[in-house]
Amino acid sequence: METIFLKKCSILAELYSLYGEDKSSQFAPFVEFNDIGLPLAFFIEEELAIPSEDGMRYISQTFDLFLSGLDLEDVGFDNLTEVLMLSGLEQG
Repeated sequence: METIFLKKCSILAELYSLYGEDKSSQFAPFVEFNDIGLPLAFFIEEELAIPSEDGMRYISQTFDLFLSGLDLEDVGFDNLTEVLMLSGLEQG
């Protein structure tokens, strides 16, 4: 089961909100590298943008990189807390 697109946006948007400005975070390199996919996901989550086909591709690639970096398979996640708990990381 794959995480649905709007859930991917929600998860990435929350990650971006929590860690986007934190240069000391464990996610700082990921945030810096994904400087298109994360803001796009945030804008879509906040209903400030409508995803284009290319935008959806960027967001899906960013989500896949996120899971890969955490050594997780996509099992149909609902939220960031669930992803971080399954990876063994704490949120906050």
